[in-house]
Amino acid sequence: MKRRRLSLAVVASSAALAAACVLNKPPDAAAIKAEGMPKVAVPPQWTAPGATAASVGDGWLATFQDPALEAVVNEALANNADLQVAASRVEVAMLQAKQAGARLYPSVDLLTRGGTKLSGDNSGLQGGLVTASWELDLWGRVRYGRAAAAADAAATAADFAYARQSLAALVAKSWFLATEASLQAEVARGTVRDSDELVHLAETRARVGVGNDEDIYIARADAGTSRDLLRDIELSREQALRALEIVVGRYPAAAATVSASLPSQLPGVPAGLPSELLERRPDVVAAERRVAAAFNRIGEAKAARLPVIALTSGVSTISSELFFLKDHDNPVWNVGANLVMPLFRGGALKAQVEIRTAEQKQAVAAYAAVGLRAFGEVENALATEIAAREREQILAQTLADNRRAYDIVQTQFRVGSSDLRFVTQRQLALNITESALVRMQAEQRVQRVNLFLALGGSFDQPKPPAPRSH
Repeated sequence: MKRRRLSLAVVASSAALAAACVLNKPPDAAAIKAEGMPKVAVPPQWTAPGATAASVGDGWLATFQDPALEAVVNEALANNADLQVAASRVEVAMLQAKQAGARLYPSVDLLTRGGTKLSGDNSGLQGGLVTASWELDLWGRVRYGRAAAAADAAATAADFAYARQSLAALVAKSWFLATEASLQAEVARGTVRDSDELVHLAETRARVGVGNDEDIYIARADAGTSRDLLRDIELSREQALRALEIVVGRYPAAAATVSASLPSQLPGVPAGLPSELLERRPDVVAAERRVAAAFNRIGEAKAARLPVIALTSGVSTISSELFFLKDHDNPVWNVGANLVMPLFRGGALKAQVEIRTAEQKQAVAAYAAVGLRAFGEVENALATEIAAREREQILAQTLADNRRAYDIVQTQFRVGSSDLRFVTQRQLALNITESALVRMQAEQRVQRVNLFLALGGSFDQPKPPAPRSH
């Protein structure tokens, strides 16, 4: 009993010594930014127009007011193979962090032996041995390792959050592009109908003597070109649907059904302040956590150069059927301590510290790269969306003018006061403008999705506040 009390006292004192070694804290986001981006002056507001300073909110997917799109996004989240791989990485990282922390606790092992006189080595020994060992983490080596693994797990979890957002954005953009392809096909079908009408009109004019065969062949050639363009657009539509189906997790059969029209114009998006972006985007948060992991591994490598002290204790009982064990008390208690001091490793431990230091520099540089890319993506998305919105208005007016001009020239051709070439020129201008307008409408919606993703806002609906208990 006295030995047991002594063991407990040693354990308690070692715990106090281990607690006395406080780990150094890794640099925060502000310190990492100052080191990684010393020349980057973050403006008080976004330089590109069109953004409000209101805080970025969640639930951006619902702003498009398309339940079918939301259903497809949820299907992709459930079935996408790449996202499932990312989820498994998070699980592995969490378990590795748990495994790294297990070394802070004592390890207990049990060894038993039993049998008859003829068993084993014919010694007839029987008994059991319980041993316990505990490394005193005086210098924080184990705790630094646990902190590094926890930071890695947090980085992996942030990567998974960004992967979810990226997948939702990819599905939404693929949805809009597939919708655009369907609308472009409708425009091409209208062009084919107009071309066939011109062929019929040219043939009628030739029969009544006010036209010629040249007009017929020109009209037929234009109709053939329109049909070729339609077939190419239909192929593009099939490819867009297959791309959407692959992302969602379906077989790429080009059988998906998308919306018949693009969402209506959206109001301005709250973009927050540039200074808030680095703390909000999951990929930037992941980069910041990797800097913390690298910092903790430096502490782990430095602590590995110091002595390792471990407490050991055990209890054993043993008996034999073949001979008498003299002066042997059962059970037998023992307690002790081990010290391992690295004396010479050929510079390996010092090199390990230098390697970990270089890895931290690499992590800081990676953080700067991700941060600068985040700023650039927001500014580009804002500028591109504004340009697409303004071009959409210009093209809408241009389309109306081309439509009126085409109607006038077509009427003149019917009455014989205009040449077919003028009609085909106006028809080509009309088709190009109509196609460009559809392209700009889709581009504006795609850039809105890019802006949401760049700002780090979540597509999930915000959870309602929990009711207060009275």
